[in-house]
Amino acid sequence: MIDDYRSLAVFVAIADTGSLSAAGRRLKLSTSVISHHLSRLEDRQGVTLFFRSTRSMSLTPEGLMALDPARRMVTAGEEALDALHTDTEEPVGTLRVAMPAFGEQSAMHQVLWEFASLHPMVSLSLHCSDTPTDLVKEGYDLAIRLGTLRNSNLKSRRIADFKRLLVASPSYLAEQSKIESPQDLADKEFIAVTQIPPRMTLARAGDTVVVDPTNMRVEVNTVNAAKAAVLAGLGLWHLPLSEITNEIADGRLFHVLPDWNLPELGVYAIWPDIGPQKALTRRLLDHFLERRTELTL
Repeated sequence: MIDDYRSLAVFVAIADTGSLSAAGRRLKLSTSVISHHLSRLEDRQGVTLFFRSTRSMSLTPEGLMALDPARRMVTAGEEALDALHTDTEEPVGTLRVAMPAFGEQSAMHQVLWEFASLHPMVSLSLHCSDTPTDLVKEGYDLAIRLGTLRNSNLKSRRIADFKRLLVASPSYLAEQSKIESPQDLADKEFIAVTQIPPRMTLARAGDTVVVDPTNMRVEVNTVNAAKAAVLAGLGLWHLPLSEITNEIADGRLFHVLPDWNLPELGVYAIWPDIGPQKALTRRLLDHFLERRTELTL
């Protein structure tokens, strides 16, 4: 019976993540072990739980019927383990965390390193990318995301804010007509960042102007690359203040339209809404919240 419970937990992970390999990442098991558990469960029960193709897996009618009770079983088990560990002084386990690729020296990263130092029995795996990660399929426990969150099945908590400045290099500005109002941006070159919409809103003393850049010759997929392109004199872009403080101080970047402000955006901790949040993830979230006044990106 215990083997069946284990196989049912694997079944739920496959259904949630969509593939054997993704379920393996989530459960920290090899794909062959995942496949073995699924095959054994199907053989013992005499049913097929998934339609399989080379690209996807989808639940059969029998799989759909079994999923909710199996998920309740997994949820009940997680609740029991959380209850056992609630009062544990020294947390033990593994955390997989996703964060933006930029800001490696920021307070956000330093708070994460502080957590790792405080809890030597916790193994930490950090993935840094400016491209949003599928937390469920990739098996991440928590991620830090910026901006405005889309509706999803993920839980979230705003843990900080971050400010952006519209900037350009002196060499670029020297070749352009003066930028004295948002309307002067219409013919200027901007850097395109793949996953960030180009439209921006500038505000001043109750007035707002929407700027929708169309002249975008250079496209990049990371904030660090966007910063490098701006420093190279290839156009304007809005960058996190924490990333450009030194460059503005030493004159390598200029704040364009300093009387106009871009809205502050949120820094969010997000985690999968699959069963109760496990105690270790909750402890990391609490650590970020305790340090929220220090957090910058």
